[in-house]
Amino acid sequence: MATLYAGTSGFAYAAWKPAFYPAKLPANQFLKHYSQRLNCVEINYTFRRLPSASTLENWVGQTPPGFVFAVKANMRITHILRLKNAEQATEIFLKAIDPLRTSRHLGPILFQLPPQMKCDPPLLHSYLDVLPKGPRYAFEFRHPSWLAEEVYEELRQRNISLCVAESERLEVPEIITADFVYYRLRKPDYTEKDVEAFANRSKELLAKGRDLYLMFKHEETPEGALNAERVLQLAGGARNAAETG
Repeated sequence: MATLYAGTSGFAYAAWKPAFYPAKLPANQFLKHYSQRLNCVEINYTFRRLPSASTLENWVGQTPPGFVFAVKANMRITHILRLKNAEQATEIFLKAIDPLRTSRHLGPILFQLPPQMKCDPPLLHSYLDVLPKGPRYAFEFRHPSWLAEEVYEELRQRNISLCVAESERLEVPEIITADFVYYRLRKPDYTEKDVEAFANRSKELLAKGRDLYLMFKHEETPEGALNAERVLQLAGGARNAAETG
């Protein structure tokens, strides 16, 4: 059965008190509380540094079965090497996050390319050859030249999701290239009507057998987390989250 995963990019925000986190909840209990209400979180921490095994063990220990961590690929791969000669960097990164995989808490791995990086299909093809089969991967392209059928087909061939990202710079259309869909919802505000639309689209994708990951923007306000929770409630995903927990 397909599953809706909804959450935010990050969870460690004291400013979410008291609307999302209880006023007296200590920071070391944020993730545990978060995972009781939402079933996925996007981890941007891994973009700048590799996580320690103890950090990942702590995360896993605070979250129930069925809760997953979508992990942003390290910047050495995407922004320094820009996918070129990145075999070793990729191997090191995947090894670092392996505790999430072995504990069945690993969601998609998100590769966010720099906004100035233009389309290079041969480079993309050669890099995708490096990725081991098994994990789910999503690619967020931020230069419009990547929004091309040649790129979509490359992703389809490998069951890699085109990340549907909303931003002021570029809006990526929902082109389905995998058996799951990955959304990054980056606009500053979403209305109740917007949230209802996300829930309705979620139901449509789930009915077609596709898992959906909805990641609301991380902000110093709790609206993203509350919107994610609302989508789960409207789409029936809250029931799925409760069952897996």
